Amino acid sequence: MSGPHPAVAAVRSAVRRALSALPADTTALVACSGGADSLALAGAVAFEAPRAGRRAGAVTVDHGLQEGSGERAESVAKVLHGLGLHPVLVRAVEVTGRGGPEAAARRVRYEALDDAVADHAPAAVLLGHTLDDQAETVLLGLARGSGARSLAGMAPRAGHYLRPLLDLDRATVREACDRMGLDAWEDPHNLDPRFARSRVRHQALPALERALGPGIAAALARTAGMLRADADTLDLLAGELHTEAAAEAPGEVPGGTAGPELAVAPLEAAPASLRTRVLRRAALAAGCPASALTARHVHELDRLVTEWRGQAHIDLPGGVRGRRVAGRIRFG
Repeated sequence: MSGPHPAVAAVRSAVRRALSALPADTTALVACSGGADSLALAGAVAFEAPRAGRRAGAVTVDHGLQEGSGERAESVAKVLHGLGLHPVLVRAVEVTGRGGPEAAARRVRYEALDDAVADHAPAAVLLGHTLDDQAETVLLGLARGSGARSLAGMAPRAGHYLRPLLDLDRATVREACDRMGLDAWEDPHNLDPRFARSRVRHQALPALERALGPGIAAALARTAGMLRADADTLDLLAGELHTEAAAEAPGEVPGGTAGPELAVAPLEAAPASLRTRVLRRAALAAGCPASALTARHVHELDRLVTEWRGQAHIDLPGGVRGRRVAGRIRFG
C-alpha cells in the first residue's frame, strides 16, 4: 500500500513533531479560518492527535468584517467537526480599537484565542503560518524599520502558540489541503490591495523574485531564523537593563505620571542595542501600538538619553509622549 502524498506527509510530520513537544495533558486547539493553510493543519492534527493519544480541537474566529461571516464561521466549524476535532469553538469578535484594520483584527483574534486557551487549560493553539507568511512578515518588519526583533519574524513557539508549518512553503501546504479532500475558502481580504500584507504577497514578493531570482521567500525565512537567535540573547540582556533602570526610577517627581519611568544613568552607560530595546519596551508598555512604533520613534527617545539638550517631549503612536524629567525618561 502506498503512503500519503508527499505534501500530506510533510504537513503531518510537522504536526507530529509539534504535538510531541507538548505535555501529555495539553489540549491542542487548531486556529482555523477555513483557508487552505489552516484547514490543512486541522486535517493533519485530526489525523495525528488520536495516534499520539492527545485531545485535539479547533477555534474559528468570526471577525464580522464581511457579509455572511457568521454563516461562514459555522460552515468552517461543521468541517472541523467532520474531521473529528473536539471541542470546536466559534468565537465572534468586534474589530475595534487602536491601529489600522489589520492590526485591530489581529489583536482581537489573539484575544479570542487566548480566551479559548484559558477556558480549556492546559491548552496550546496551533497556527497555520507557512514559510511564505514568514517571508511576508520579515518584509513588513523591514518596511516599518522596527529592528532585528521585527526582522526575526514569527517564532515556531511563543508561549501557548505553536507554528508547526513555518518550514513548509505555501504551495506544499495547499497541495496537502487539496490531497486531503478539504474544500478551502479564500478570504477576499487576502486579495485586497488596501491591506499591506496583501500588497507584499501579490506585488512585493513577486517583484523580488523577478528581479533577484527564485527562492526569495526561503531566504527571508532563513534570515529570520538566524536573527531570532541573536535577538533572543539581546532581549535577555535588555530585560536585565530594564529591571535596573526601572528600579532606580521610583519616586515622586513634579507632574507625576502613571506611565513607565526609567532612570537615565543605567541607560546612558549601556550599549545602544540594549538601550533602544529597553526604550521600545517601555513605549509599548505605555500604550504605543507595536505595528506603528518605528525605529525613528525609538531613535528620538534614545536622543533623550544620549543627546539631551532640554528638548521637549517626543510624540509617539497611540497618543503616548516620552520626555526627560529629573534624570528619568517618563512615558504618559
